[in-house]
Amino acid sequence: MENDSVKLLEIPSIPDGMTQVEAFLESIQDLYRFKDDVCGNVIIAVTEAVNNSIHHGNKCDAGKMIRLEAITPNPYRLLIRVTDEGDGFDADTLPDPTSPELIDKPGGRGVFLMRHLADSIEFKDQGRTVELYFNI
Repeated sequence: MENDSVKLLEIPSIPDGMTQVEAFLESIQDLYRFKDDVCGNVIIAVTEAVNNSIHHGNKCDAGKMIRLEAITPNPYRLLIRVTDEGDGFDADTLPDPTSPELIDKPGGRGVFLMRHLADSIEFKDQGRTVELYFNI
C-alpha cells in the first residue's frame, strides 16, 4: 500500500459495533505489521475512543454513525481518526482520574488512557473528532 493510504470504517453507535472495530484494527495491524507493543496501544486507545463516541458522543443512538479512518502519512506513522455525530466536549476540562477523590470511581479513564498510549493526540471539531497518532 502507498504512503498516505487510508482505510475507512463506519459503524452505527451501538456497542455491538465494537466487533467490526476489532476486525478493522486487526486488518490494519496485518497490513502495516507494526510491533506488538504498538499494536496493544493502538487497540486499547482506539477502543476507548470508539466506546466514548458510542456512549458519550452519540449516546448509543443507532441512527448516528461513528467513522474511523486509518491513515499512514509515511511508513513510520499511523493516524487513527475517530469521529462521532454528538455534541462534542472540551477534553481540557476533564478531571484527572488519578486524583485522590476520583481514584476509586469507575469510569472516566478513557481520555487519560488515550493520552498515555498514543504518541500524540488531538481533539478537533469541538471534541467530536479525536486523532490518535502512533509511531509504527
